[in-house]
Amino acid sequence: MSSKELEYIIDSISNEDLLMKQCAVAATSTSNQALVNVYQQAISQHQQHIQTLIQSVQQHQQLAPSQPQG
Repeated sequence: MSSKELEYIIDSISNEDLLMKQCAVAATSTSNQALVNVYQQAISQHQQHIQTLIQSVQQHQQLAPSQPQG
C-alpha cells in the first residue's frame, strides 16, 4: 500500500467519523422517533465503514514485509 493510499484511507476514516458525529447531533436535536432511528442506523453504518477501513490497513500491515527489502 502506497503512502498516498494510506493517506486516502486515513482521510476516509476521518470523514466517516465526522459523519457519525453529525448524525449523533442530529439525532439528539429531533423529537421524531422515526428520524432518531434513521440517524442511529446511519451511525451504525459509519461505524461499520470505519471498521472496514481499519481492517484493510491491518490486513495490509500483516502482508507487508517487516524489514526493508534489499
